[in-house]
Amino acid sequence: MIKKQKIIIAYHNKNKSQRTIARDLGLNRRTVARYLKDYEMKRTQLLADEDNSPKEELIGDIVEAPSYDISSRKKVKLTEEMMNRIRFYLQENEQKKKEGKCKQQKKKIDIYEALQQEGYSIGYTTVCNTIRRIQKESREAYIRQEYAPGEVCEFDWGEVRLTIACKSRILQMAVFSSTWGDYRWGELYANQKTESFSDSQPPSLKQSEEYIRRWSMTMPG
Repeated sequence: MIKKQKIIIAYHNKNKSQRTIARDLGLNRRTVARYLKDYEMKRTQLLADEDNSPKEELIGDIVEAPSYDISSRKKVKLTEEMMNRIRFYLQENEQKKKEGKCKQQKKKIDIYEALQQEGYSIGYTTVCNTIRRIQKESREAYIRQEYAPGEVCEFDWGEVRLTIACKSRILQMAVFSSTWGDYRWGELYANQKTESFSDSQPPSLKQSEEYIRRWSMTMPG
């Protein structure tokens, strides 16, 4: 009932689109459309009722959540094909994160809508539960990998809190790390925009070798 009231207020009082309401409340756009259609139909019926019969039942029905006949509804099975598509979008998000495109990552509602557009019959709750399960499995299934020198370099953003001129500030740190030698290269920026990512590239190979040589001289052994 609370969700239905929020939908009606957002649509009629705040002039939000059905797509925006669905994203804000984490609902299917079809559900939002169904709530609004149900509200409009019963509101019209209430205004057109000119007799003196009691209207409390109809008024209460307007603000209550609509009921659905699910007796004949078939349970949709989460197929391996759907799982692979969800994994694809999660891997795509990880790649965008490494490229400094954090704002371009898909949220759960975006992944759900992408699957709907591809023709998959799947619910938003199922998508959320599947994403949580995949992410949990990824954290638990940690496998140490071996890399050759210069084969892989990883990138990530992090926040750093500094006191500059007696004022506390949060800056964004762009960090590159070589997987073989665990060598780190970092730069501080005011934001995580693509321009900052492009500017944060490590120095040339010749400079890197000199940095690594000096760094290795400080290591024991």
